[in-house]
Amino acid sequence: MPRSTQPRASRHQQLSLGEALIPNRLYFRIGEVSQLTETKAYVLRYWESEFPTLKPVKSRSGHRLYRRQDVETVFEIKRLLYERGFTIEGARKLLAGPSSGEAAGGAEPSAPQKTHPAAVLNVQQLRAIKRELQAVLTILSGKC
Repeated sequence: MPRSTQPRASRHQQLSLGEALIPNRLYFRIGEVSQLTETKAYVLRYWESEFPTLKPVKSRSGHRLYRRQDVETVFEIKRLLYERGFTIEGARKLLAGPSSGEAAGGAEPSAPQKTHPAAVLNVQQLRAIKRELQAVLTILSGKC
């Protein structure tokens, strides 16, 4: 009888993060995280240098081993950068913000996320206003 392609029952359990499924394992190699998150390995290595919250452990042979928390952090970084339009610095501050607020007994973790999207919209609106003002300036400079 051919071997089933289905994983064992213990590995059947998966956690969902948005639309992505994270297998129920302790560690993932960088190639596996790359496939799960649909992000290139070199981007993951770059994000490690930019985001202090993303710190995979290294095996004895020097391979990166991402924990489940690291994979979830990668999904969150990707969402902030690609879907919500944050800069690296803005995403870094947002990811660092809730943990420092919790340590100080501050606001709940979701509070900064509720206020920050408005700031992103304001940045986008300011850029649009800047373009419009530059167009007006061009028109005025041509008439004078």
